[in-house]
Amino acid sequence: MRYRLPSRLQAVIFDWAGTVVDFGSFAPTRIFVEAFASVGINVSLDEARGPMGVGKRDHIRTLCSQVGISKQFQRRLGREPNEDDVNEIYKRFMPLQIAKVGEYSALIPGALDTIDSLRKRGLKIGSTSGYPKEVMDKLVPLAASAGYSPDCVVASDEVPKGRPTPAQSLANVIALSLDDVAACVKVDDTPPGIIEGRSAGMWTVALRFSGNFLGLTWDEYSALTTERLNSERERIDKLFASSKPHYLIDTISDLPSIIDSINNRLAAGESPAAC
Repeated sequence: MRYRLPSRLQAVIFDWAGTVVDFGSFAPTRIFVEAFASVGINVSLDEARGPMGVGKRDHIRTLCSQVGISKQFQRRLGREPNEDDVNEIYKRFMPLQIAKVGEYSALIPGALDTIDSLRKRGLKIGSTSGYPKEVMDKLVPLAASAGYSPDCVVASDEVPKGRPTPAQSLANVIALSLDDVAACVKVDDTPPGIIEGRSAGMWTVALRFSGNFLGLTWDEYSALTTERLNSERERIDKLFASSKPHYLIDTISDLPSIIDSINNRLAAGESPAAC
C-alpha cells in the first residue's frame, strides 16, 4: 500500500469568535479588561487583544508577563505577577465570560450562507475555540438557535495543549472520521489558530476583517472607505505573515471560492505541507 494525496477536501474546521460569531471578537477582549480590573489592574482593549487565539488561561498568563501590566502588579503588590495571580484572574474571568458570551453570540453576516454552500459541496464542518468547554456549553446552543450547528466542537481545555498546537484540529479529524489532514481547511482570525492548522498539516485560511486584528463592529467595518480597507488589508496581511496562512480573505463570505481553489490544487497533486 502506498500513500495517495486526497483529491478533494473533506472538511472545514472553523474558529468561533471573530470567524463565525461575534464580528470584531469583542466578547473575550472586553471580559479580559473586566477580569483584570477586578483585581485592580488596568488593561486596555488593545492590550487585551494582543495574545488572542490561545486558550484563555494562557492568554491571561501572557498578559501578566507584559512589561506595563507586570509593573502595575509591582506597584500594587510589591512583586511581579505569579501563577496564583493567573489563577485568580482566570477564576474571575470565567463567570464573567459565561454570563456575557450570549451578548456576543450573533452570527457574522454571510456565515450561514457560506456554511450551507460548503455542506452542499459535501464537506463536514468542524470547529475549535480558545474558549473552555464551560463557555462553549453556553455558546453552542445559542449558535444552534441561530442556525449554526457544526458537526464537531473542541474547546481549548478538552485537549492536553491548546493552540497553537495542532491538538484541537486533530481531535476534529478523529471525531469526524476524516481520511487525511490534507483534506481539511482550518479557518481562523488569529495567528495561533492559523499555526494550529499549519501544525496539523492542513490548508489554512486567515480572516482579515471579522476578527481581532481589525477589531471593529460590523457597522463600523461596513462604513470604511475603499482606501481605508486597502490600507487595513496591507497592515493585517503583515501581521499574519509569520503564521504563513495559505490564503487571506476579508470575511467568511469569501471562503467558497477558496475551497474551489484548494480542490483544484489537490487534484493537481499539491499538498498543504509543501506550500
